[in-house]
Amino acid sequence: MAAKPRVLGIVLAGGEGKRLMPLTADRAKPAVPFGGVYRLVDFVLSNLVNGGIQRICVLTQYKSHSLDRHISTTWRLTGLLGDYVTPVPAQQRLGPRWYLGSADAIYQSLNLVHDEQPDYVVVFGADHVYRMDPWQMLRQHIAGGAGVTVAGIKVPRDQASSFGVICTESRSDKIGEFLEKPSDPPVLASDPDHVFASMGNYIFSTDVLLDALREDAGDEDSVHDMGGSILPLLTARGQAQVYDFDANEVPGESDRDHGYWRDVGTLDAYYDAHMDLISPQPVFNLYNRDWPIFTMQAQRPPAKFVAGGIANESMVSAGGIFAGQVANSVVAPGVVIEEGAMVQGAVLLEGVRVGRGAVVRQAILDKNVVVPPGATIGVNPEHDAEYCTISPEGIVALGKGQRVRE
Repeated sequence: MAAKPRVLGIVLAGGEGKRLMPLTADRAKPAVPFGGVYRLVDFVLSNLVNGGIQRICVLTQYKSHSLDRHISTTWRLTGLLGDYVTPVPAQQRLGPRWYLGSADAIYQSLNLVHDEQPDYVVVFGADHVYRMDPWQMLRQHIAGGAGVTVAGIKVPRDQASSFGVICTESRSDKIGEFLEKPSDPPVLASDPDHVFASMGNYIFSTDVLLDALREDAGDEDSVHDMGGSILPLLTARGQAQVYDFDANEVPGESDRDHGYWRDVGTLDAYYDAHMDLISPQPVFNLYNRDWPIFTMQAQRPPAKFVAGGIANESMVSAGGIFAGQVANSVVAPGVVIEEGAMVQGAVLLEGVRVGRGAVVRQAILDKNVVVPPGATIGVNPEHDAEYCTISPEGIVALGKGQRVRE
């Protein structure tokens, strides 16, 4: 029986997440809460661990305290078999400078690769919501003999400027061209309305990765980015192939949530992904016990409904007390909805309190926001615009502990 390949997982979690402000004003993007009890980084880590990749380094940088703490306290694997998930802050091993880009982040952390001596390095992003079995992608990578395999997904052409776009050679998985965030992307021959976009998930043969990183580090004109630098380099060498995410099959998935993947890099995308969770047959099902999303939850009592409090088409978390009405919302632990209050189409993070008779609609409220009795959010756009962040689609967002004006 052939020995199982030695694999190191590297999760790129140093992103600032400017487009998610104000949620990223005090935390790194991968540490942003999601789905009531999770953080965004929990999704990629769950996929790797469920898929059998259990030696994982998470590279952090921007406002990383809550992210580092979450990984250290939540993601404890047994050391008996040598498994680990560890946060790795910017080490400045190559001098007093921060990461210049995602490729430079790995280059500055090559000691992790040298220590582990893997056959393959799995490099995944930390801020997407999805399920994926990475071992299926690894099998294709090994069988194809490529230097790098890029996970690809179909996206509408008008969204291509937000992604790296993959162009394959005719009837082949081999990548002929890799375009980073093109304004005029080439479409699929079989579907003129869509392009093949990179998911930001890569598998490298270790020697190929090391050679590419060293060459890129010596290029003064490079942006030192995985998608902007390393992928075009390896594509030009004929060493890149694509893995079609639609071919990935996860245990317990349904036809409805097969192939679900969301880049929640904007307030609107973050809000829409939450709304995907709450229908009776959700577009993304958090209740799949065959491929669970792992996290650590604080010790809290069950949610309680009093004084006629009710929640419909919603997800509520432990520690909440509900005396008002909640509809079409996702509610994190420790939220209090006082009597007569109405919450509709909202995402409430931990510790939010909505006062008596207050109204919250189509809003995202970060930790510990207090809505005073009788106040409104999402009702009067002109009033909200004076102190709230309002997304292009009209979602109102308040940052951590931000004061609500009456």
